[in-house]
Amino acid sequence: MRVQTTGHFTAADWKERPLGAGGAHPKLARASVVNTFTGGIEAADTTCDYTITYVSAMTGTFAGMEVLRGSLDGREGGFAVEERGSFDPDGTVHCTFEVVPGSGTGELTGLRGSGGFTARQGEPSVAYTFDYDYDDDYDRDHDRDHDLG
Repeated sequence: MRVQTTGHFTAADWKERPLGAGGAHPKLARASVVNTFTGGIEAADTTCDYTITYVSAMTGTFAGMEVLRGSLDGREGGFAVEERGSFDPDGTVHCTFEVVPGSGTGELTGLRGSGGFTARQGEPSVAYTFDYDYDDDYDRDHDRDHDLG
């Protein structure tokens, strides 16, 4: 059964560096970010890396990977997400993310799902939504373990 959870995250650190020669657009950059998630996802000091394409000085797209370790609605473990998004001239960031198949660990083994957020420039905290469930094999094994216990 698909479940939706929500919460907020904050960026604790953002380190960006240009890739390749500077000059005209489009330009590439790489950013390493540390985030902290609260709410349905509880994860401090995540590992996140983005590749950014600046179409202009204020617009572009990005793709990245993030590893979260902590809990999801009370279940302990970790998982990775693949993120894709864009940013507008006014600083608004639109992002969607999807769980990397097979990346769930601990009580999050078999996790699958997707979510997203919209961040507006100057906001200290960003709201996210995340819709998820678990692989059928994990659900059967997890239910059987609880029935035997």
